[in-house]
Amino acid sequence: MSQYALDDAYANGAYIPGAESFPPRWAQEAENFCQSMLKEDRATLDMRYGEGDREKLDLFLPEEEPAGLCVFVHGGYWRAFDKTSWSHLAAGPLSHGWAVAMPSYDLCPDVRISDITLQILRAVTEAAAHVDGPILLAGHSAGGHLVARTACQNVLPTNVARRLTHVMPISPLSDLRPLMQTSMNEDFALDDAAAVAESPILKSPLNVPITVWVGADERPAFLDQAQWLAEAWECGHVVEEGRHHFDVIEGLADPNSLITQMLVTGARA
Repeated sequence: MSQYALDDAYANGAYIPGAESFPPRWAQEAENFCQSMLKEDRATLDMRYGEGDREKLDLFLPEEEPAGLCVFVHGGYWRAFDKTSWSHLAAGPLSHGWAVAMPSYDLCPDVRISDITLQILRAVTEAAAHVDGPILLAGHSAGGHLVARTACQNVLPTNVARRLTHVMPISPLSDLRPLMQTSMNEDFALDDAAAVAESPILKSPLNVPITVWVGADERPAFLDQAQWLAEAWECGHVVEEGRHHFDVIEGLADPNSLITQMLVTGARA
């Protein structure tokens, strides 16, 4: 497949009506939510998990003693966004009694994808030190890749890994080898060795419930990436009707949505 065809295969916005309206709406909803949590003294912002400027996370607490910790990792092709656009997605898990941590991380081309993986491992470990109990991991797109990498064997510290009770990669990038042929690789700088090392489908997962989630209206490449991971890991796989790559995560803001219910219960499809 040509570079042009692969670039098109992994393009999302061009195939979503009104795509340009989503980022500013995410940012506004996240800001409104964050301000309300600060007023209730249920938010701690910019907790450091490393020395870098972007190695910070926000922690949101439920009204009662937390049932455990949920960590959400944002997407953006490892090249865009930070934690401040997604705060509102904590609402679903919070309503079920879970504390929610949302980290930022460094972006390509300033760092490699392998560096970001290590940052997320540190972020999860730091958040886990502040909240007791079981741990849920969820991430979208590149964030789906990052939580899948976090759920691979021999990655997390043992005392953190044994607390995982459910991992949900949402619209994940699970095999990075096709991305080597896209124009985005100018930023990723992936070679064969790096793509293999960072592809979750080529690694063994921890023995925890895993549910791969994807929207039925997503690009075929993302449907394939989700299926490849579900097949490689022999885990749950949900294709949500009527959802595309940008709105597939919106259910996390709704306590009653199927995606929130399945995330917090650890149910497998």
